[in-house]
Amino acid sequence: MKLTAGAEKFHNKGGFFMKFKKVLTAGIAGAAICAMMAGTASAAGQEVVIWDYFETDAQKEMMQTLIDGFNESQDEFTASHVYVPFADYEKQLTLGIASGELPDLVILDGCSMASFIQLGLFGDISDAEINWDEYIQGPLESTMMDGKHYGIPFATNCTALYYNKDMFDAAGIAYPDENTTWDDFREMAKALTKDGVYGFGNAATNTDEGTFQCLQWLYTAGGSYTDIEGGIDAYRLMQEMIEEGSWTKECVNWTQSDVNNNFMAGNLAMQQNGPWQIPGIEANAPDLNYGVTVLPKRDADSGQATSILGGENMGVVNKEDMSGAKAFLQYYDQTEVMVNAMKQYGSYPPKTEAAQDSYWTDDPIQKAFLTQIETSIPRGPSASWPSYSSAIQTGFQEVMTSAKTPEQAAADTQAAVDAVQ
Repeated sequence: MKLTAGAEKFHNKGGFFMKFKKVLTAGIAGAAICAMMAGTASAAGQEVVIWDYFETDAQKEMMQTLIDGFNESQDEFTASHVYVPFADYEKQLTLGIASGELPDLVILDGCSMASFIQLGLFGDISDAEINWDEYIQGPLESTMMDGKHYGIPFATNCTALYYNKDMFDAAGIAYPDENTTWDDFREMAKALTKDGVYGFGNAATNTDEGTFQCLQWLYTAGGSYTDIEGGIDAYRLMQEMIEEGSWTKECVNWTQSDVNNNFMAGNLAMQQNGPWQIPGIEANAPDLNYGVTVLPKRDADSGQATSILGGENMGVVNKEDMSGAKAFLQYYDQTEVMVNAMKQYGSYPPKTEAAQDSYWTDDPIQKAFLTQIETSIPRGPSASWPSYSSAIQTGFQEVMTSAKTPEQAAADTQAAVDAVQ
């Protein structure tokens, strides 16, 4: 997740640029006015305004390339986009629902979409000319409710297991792979914890970024976001490994960037993280000898471990005229367009055919993430996801800091989850 991520997870009404109300921040209003002026100067057709929270140069370049390509592909619509800071994003969407001052398309974290569908932000676009059956099931489901489509997945990703090959070689330990079980993983981490190096670390900060990384363990143990007690073995594994010292206790304060920085610095032999870290490793630790494989499975009789989906969706704002927004989705739905965008973005296409491009399948590290995505699931989806996430991550924090036993934490978290309306 970018978170985006996830976190490093996840990433609309007419007349938006005709009037601004005081509910929007001055910075956002200024950015919107600039976008309006630029769009008006070049507009040959109806304007399609997109909100996003993309901050990196690569993300901004990707969006501009997409918009330029769409504008050049037809003359009925002219697209433009407005940057809204991630920290303010959901607040501004909520204010926009009340004020009517919204764009035509919203790019947002996939786990947030269900709650905004329920609030009425997005319109039913099931009649759009989209190749729905070509999308990976998990990402597509995060754009739907009650069998209706409200947008399409934009980018998808998940976390997998990074490992330092040099550390494994020095310890004489075989690399982890698709057959690695929790017992194997625990022994690896224990053997590699020495000389200031921890065997394993992940991001367990008390936010949805932490939920994004920790929830996978609960599912692999047999639980779910509504069945905490069914996954109690994950709580036991976490607490025991942290008490052994092989799963760093610092993870309760770490973001995904913190985890990757420690992996690059040689402080972690293994990390759980996403593909968006690959460019940073190439730029900042080009000599790091590492591999990536799927996350460890519970036991030898289990199938491939679950991971949690990250990434963004594109939702169409509920308007009387949604033709421009649909046209933009239909443009992005083209495999070549999607592939080129995701190469720039540093994530994976949410369509099966696009994800099989040789850019990803011919690279062993990228391919490992594609394999992991096959058993990845969305957070929720639920309109009450923020409440679920808060309750779930509190439970992980209690377990990982040994504030409660796994049994007590599971019971208390189950009660908190059951209380979510």
